[in-house]
Amino acid sequence: MKLNSVAPKEGYAWIRQGIWLFKQNPLGFLMLVFMYVFTAQLAVIIPVVGVFAVLLLTPTLSVGFMTACRQAIQKERIRPMVYLIALQSGVLVRKRMLQLGLIYAALILLLSLILSLLVDFELLLPLMTGDKVISPEALRQIYLVLFFGAILYIPVAMLMWFSPVLVAWADMSVPQALFSSWLACWTNKAAFFFYLAIWSAVLIAIPLTIGMLFDALDFGQAASFIIAPISMAGLTVMHCSFYATWKACFTEDEIVV
Repeated sequence: MKLNSVAPKEGYAWIRQGIWLFKQNPLGFLMLVFMYVFTAQLAVIIPVVGVFAVLLLTPTLSVGFMTACRQAIQKERIRPMVYLIALQSGVLVRKRMLQLGLIYAALILLLSLILSLLVDFELLLPLMTGDKVISPEALRQIYLVLFFGAILYIPVAMLMWFSPVLVAWADMSVPQALFSSWLACWTNKAAFFFYLAIWSAVLIAIPLTIGMLFDALDFGQAASFIIAPISMAGLTVMHCSFYATWKACFTEDEIVV
């Protein structure tokens, strides 16, 4: 497994490659993303255990989606059970994937605790319950959550970006995979910055602009019918582009499907 260094402009190329990959099997990829979003929403209903289960299985689901990307390139059919392929790859891989899941869950818990010290979540209750009009201070707290949350999540993302695939496809140990993932992201930080900046505009700025435009025209309720499919399609293409980041940052000595 060879680590590559790429130019900053590759960040845009990854998105173009993600779009191309999405076109190979749009229904299959949309199905996988919808399944994940739907399952995650159901899991949140179960206090503590549901959220923990989603975090624990996130690395496994990541390998499943990346495997689906390979299948789409090879013109193979994408099936829902692809999400579990990492757990079917042997005892050692399954053990390492669950260890990664535990590490990810612990990091998210730590991130949440730190965030709770920086932001007053009590002011956000009107937004979550819909009982009161959101005050300017509550709105400021929302922006603080987004800002600090993004900053705190960067090191977590660097550790977890490639580590599930490195464990499942490159037979790396968990510490080696975490370090290699971090090193790959740091080595290509300029390309990742460009890549994430574009996705931030697509998935956050554009939906917000559409929402504000419809609100100004007094069509606020109709905005969701436009924003929801755009966001779902954008989220799916973004997941497809993860495979492009993998192919650019690492050269595989041997392809294992």
